[in-house]
Amino acid sequence: MMSHPAFLESPTMPSKPRARRSAWRPIDIDTFLVGAAHYPEHVDEAVWERDAARIAEAGFNVVRMGEFAWNLFEPQPGQYEFDLFDRAVALLGRHGVKTILCTPTATPPRWLTAAHPEILRVDAKGVPHRHGSRQHVDTVHPLFREHSQRITRMMAEHYRDDPNVIGWQTDNELNTSCSETYSDAAEAAFRSFLEQRYATIEALNQAWGTRFWAQTYDDFGQVELPRPFTPVASNPTHRLDYHRFLAEATAAFQRDQVEILRAVNPGWFVYHNIGAINDIDMRGPFSEDLDFLGYDVYPFLFDELLRHGHAHCQALALDWVRGAAGNLIVPEQQSSFGSQPGFATVAPEPGEMRRMAFSSVARGVDGVLFFRWRPAHFGAEIYWMGIIDHDDVPRGRFEEAKRFAGEIGRIAPEVLGSSVHLDVGIAGPDFVNEEAHKAYALGLPTPQQAAVPVHGHCYTRGIACGFVHPEDELNRLKVFIVPHWAVWDPAWTGPLERFVRNGGTAIIGARSGAHTLDNHALRVAPPGELAALTGVTVEGFGPLATPGGNGVSAQFEMSRGVVVPPDRPAESARRRYELTIGNTALQAGHWFERLSLRDGTEAIGRWTSRFLAGEPAITSRRHGRGRVIYAGTYFTPELTDALLGRVLPEAGVAPLVPGLPEGVEVSLRRAGDRELLFLQNTRAEPVTIASVPAGRDLLSGAATGRDRFELGGYGCAVLRLAPTPR
Repeated sequence: MMSHPAFLESPTMPSKPRARRSAWRPIDIDTFLVGAAHYPEHVDEAVWERDAARIAEAGFNVVRMGEFAWNLFEPQPGQYEFDLFDRAVALLGRHGVKTILCTPTATPPRWLTAAHPEILRVDAKGVPHRHGSRQHVDTVHPLFREHSQRITRMMAEHYRDDPNVIGWQTDNELNTSCSETYSDAAEAAFRSFLEQRYATIEALNQAWGTRFWAQTYDDFGQVELPRPFTPVASNPTHRLDYHRFLAEATAAFQRDQVEILRAVNPGWFVYHNIGAINDIDMRGPFSEDLDFLGYDVYPFLFDELLRHGHAHCQALALDWVRGAAGNLIVPEQQSSFGSQPGFATVAPEPGEMRRMAFSSVARGVDGVLFFRWRPAHFGAEIYWMGIIDHDDVPRGRFEEAKRFAGEIGRIAPEVLGSSVHLDVGIAGPDFVNEEAHKAYALGLPTPQQAAVPVHGHCYTRGIACGFVHPEDELNRLKVFIVPHWAVWDPAWTGPLERFVRNGGTAIIGARSGAHTLDNHALRVAPPGELAALTGVTVEGFGPLATPGGNGVSAQFEMSRGVVVPPDRPAESARRRYELTIGNTALQAGHWFERLSLRDGTEAIGRWTSRFLAGEPAITSRRHGRGRVIYAGTYFTPELTDALLGRVLPEAGVAPLVPGLPEGVEVSLRRAGDRELLFLQNTRAEPVTIASVPAGRDLLSGAATGRDRFELGGYGCAVLRLAPTPR
């Protein structure tokens, strides 16, 4: 058996006690961070003083700097120049503004890539990336890791005693531009990862099922990286392990930096700003090594993907990240339209930037930094606008940011230390389930995509809902929903069973529990581990057309359309699969399951068409003081509304504010007996809420009660609720 160097190993982290990872974990800071990403290197130093004065005038207490400036910190190998940033940090400090510095490893200098082209990332076709963009270097490569450690150490040592530097961001949006790499160094590291994971090649062959397609390996040195479609799909478990490897390599790359920063100054906080969540396991060492996570909020990049638009997009993303490790900060909050040469977003309307900032706070954010202070006049983001315009004139966005900073500064003592209250938890995020699905997708939504209708149902109705992992504190919920998790860890079954037995309601979606942790199909009928709890056995299954589609949907990476055999007219291939819940008739989509029910399990929804007619589609089973609902199909928006509209009230779940007008967001943050009800109007038109609980609006100072409550266009309110008997 061949042996390979353990490229992914990092020294043990210095101990720093941090609260248990949980969706309800608050951040241990005593100041709400409010500010902007700032790039003094992009403008003439003659405007620095004016910038610093205006940043202070806006009420900002912090800026973030340096993430793309390695070429300035180290213009030549071993030649370090900190004067530019020293002056910028000191000037801001004189105006009462602290600095968060970033390790600049997302953009290594040209001298480094010219001297060592072997550190460049390599795509699946074997073509190296080139200098001139960002994240073009292979974070797995041991030489690049050495250089990253060195620049991190030099910066940390230089600023270790600077009172104006209060914390650090690792890199910048790791893996957002690209996460996969097929370099020789990555292949060697992947083999090392597999050797550490499996110990013997026989164990790997067993886990991967390599008897299929004659894939058996004799030693780890024979294993290659799984390239897509060469000529057809690679082994799904091989691909799952590749993404496990990428996530572990990303965490190890970050850990290099975190351990240096903590060793130099344990008083600094350290976080990372997540962008696109590619090959990052947010519940693994990646988040455990940090004081808290950050997430960059650009909802206009993705709003077309959700039927409830960019406001829901922001809420969904923040809830997803918070579900991994608790409260977070937003290092980049969109302030205007954003652009790179290939795209441009729409811009927030007047008043919407402030609303978006308060929506972040409402979702468990304890720090908001707008992106950016001023736009660049050159480079790939000259129209990624900021608080100040190109002409250096402060206008409406400056006033909005100033207003938000003043308001959040006043209410910060009420906000800090609180966490978001949840009645409904949706299972997530889970790295293995997402990646296992992508390795064998069957044309179905990912677990996260499948959760969107559930989250959207609660979001539009003002129901306290978020993401909670099965390992978390399920006892804090009334309802826990598992949206089609094919991979189910047996360790999760006991806590879920106790949750139900003690009075909780669990809703389990089709295909849940169908695969092992190695992404193998079970050797027993689904839902496997969950069969006793749900009281169902899946005796048949298959894909359906998406509602409105023709025929049985078949999706592949090459083609994502509906497949109709060429010798059959489309109309004759139309198949509608329908079911009823109570008196509600619905069209099913994505997937069907034929369910056999155990004693004590009842059908609360039935199939009504084709060969499934009359068979159970949705079931209910009492267990202790709670019950389990099982859906033998996917949570389409229509099915979700019908099912949750019936089940949530029966479970004691009610909206935080009854009769919520369309477009009004509501969420509740709690700390002990302190309750803060956040209301945001996501529309430009004023709205009237029929009644809100008794309390006081911390923003306007007005008392509230059971009477009409007005919110202007993009208006915000934070109600400190009156204590209620418990």
